[in-house]
Amino acid sequence: MSTVISVRVPRRLREELERLGIDYAEEIRRFLERRIREEKAKRIRERLARLRSRIGSVEGNVAAELIREDREQR
Repeated sequence: MSTVISVRVPRRLREELERLGIDYAEEIRRFLERRIREEKAKRIRERLARLRSRIGSVEGNVAAELIREDREQR
């Protein structure tokens, strides 16, 4: 399903796009898709930063200890 979004641009801009053979509808679609990905990634980074600040830092080398413990159990 799709919907229509109208954008008002100066006439000279549209004429230039047509003269250059640029499919502006496709360009706008790609831009919006890229912009959505960027915004989602930004929000995830911000959320992770908030979580990290609440969790704080962990002392020692936890990753190595967990790996060692896992290997010993095998």
